[in-house]
Amino acid sequence: MIKIAVDLMGGDDAPQAVLDGIELFLKAFNDVEIQGYGLPEYNTIKHDNFKFIACSEQITMDDEPVRSVRRKKDASMVRAAEAVKLKTADACVSAGNTGALMSAGLFIVGRIKGIERPALAMTMPTIDNKGFMLLDMGANADAKPEHLVQYAKMANIYAKANRKIANPTIGLANIGTEDKKGNTLTKETFALLKAENTINFIGNVEPKTLLNSTADIVVTDGFTGNIILKTLEGTANNIFKMLKQTLTSSTKNKLATAIIKNDLAKLKGKMDYSEYGGAVLFGVNGLVIKAHGSSDKVAIYNALRQARIAVEEDVVSTLTKEVGTDE
Repeated sequence: MIKIAVDLMGGDDAPQAVLDGIELFLKAFNDVEIQGYGLPEYNTIKHDNFKFIACSEQITMDDEPVRSVRRKKDASMVRAAEAVKLKTADACVSAGNTGALMSAGLFIVGRIKGIERPALAMTMPTIDNKGFMLLDMGANADAKPEHLVQYAKMANIYAKANRKIANPTIGLANIGTEDKKGNTLTKETFALLKAENTINFIGNVEPKTLLNSTADIVVTDGFTGNIILKTLEGTANNIFKMLKQTLTSSTKNKLATAIIKNDLAKLKGKMDYSEYGGAVLFGVNGLVIKAHGSSDKVAIYNALRQARIAVEEDVVSTLTKEVGTDE
């Protein structure tokens, strides 16, 4: 049976949203044991496939990532990561402090040998509902060309296994599509990716085309990737705010809104990247998934479903064999 360790205390609406998401997941799947790590008073789920592990501490969104992981040994997030390290769980999922979870992945779970820099990857929405994977989203602000090549290789393996894309297209985020565009990092990375015969590299892609399914995978450094992520997220949120203001500005508009209410809900759902699951920390020797901090029960459900598929496909072993080394 697949075993997934869950940090019950992580997230803006934790623990209730996390508990609700687990219950939703357990109704859909009977081949997974969920190990819930949290404060004693939140042992509320009664299910044969749920195991509660009491912890005395939690890591908050305001905690300093590295210090909190090292000092709060009995925190729910730390204990969940340790379960992956000790192989008592196949994966861990948390909607908590992103920096702390990355630190837990690095210092507790540990890197795959040969992977120089882990990367945080998430599947983002596109207009045609296919989605594209963006990495690195912020695990490393600075990166070398060879790091981005490793990102591309890891994402390629994951997209084949988890998203069932036979030959994923891979693009390099840049300020233009021409081969010679960009700074030193993108120019050197472009040359290395073009020479790599194990991936389907299609060249540079501009951020303005990302939602048009320009590529299945888009690689960049963590600084740029985080800016792309937050720009897309902020733009989508503000468009819907402006749309709401317009649709509620008059009686006529309110009546029209009532007619198209369901269509608007579908439109908003298309732009919700939590529908694709959480962000995966590639390069660590275990499966670590970061759900969005504002995750509701559906987002938690999707992150758990994503973890289940990745465990079934044995993604970490494949990454270790094909990208890692014995050094």
